[in-house]
Amino acid sequence: MSEMVFCRGCGKTLHSTARTCPNCGAVQYPEGRKSKIAAALLAFFLGGFGVHKFYLGQVGLGILYLLFFWTAIPAIIAFIEFIIYLCMSDEKFARKYG
Repeated sequence: MSEMVFCRGCGKTLHSTARTCPNCGAVQYPEGRKSKIAAALLAFFLGGFGVHKFYLGQVGLGILYLLFFWTAIPAIIAFIEFIIYLCMSDEKFARKYG
């Protein structure tokens, strides 16, 4: 049975072996799938430092978290993101973060 995945660009379903999306032409990177559970655990334990943002490829936000970690605001936001990641469906997570 063939596995279907979501396009990183437009979110449409396509075959897991497709290198580009036939709908929008976005290049697909199937080997770079991010784990929802790993992102949630990183947000919970190291979220104040922005480690989960670096893991998800959001380097700019990760640097912002690092700059302000001493205020504890990034830790509070990371805890909220931890809950959001766990409540998010696998399909929506894959569409948003790959």
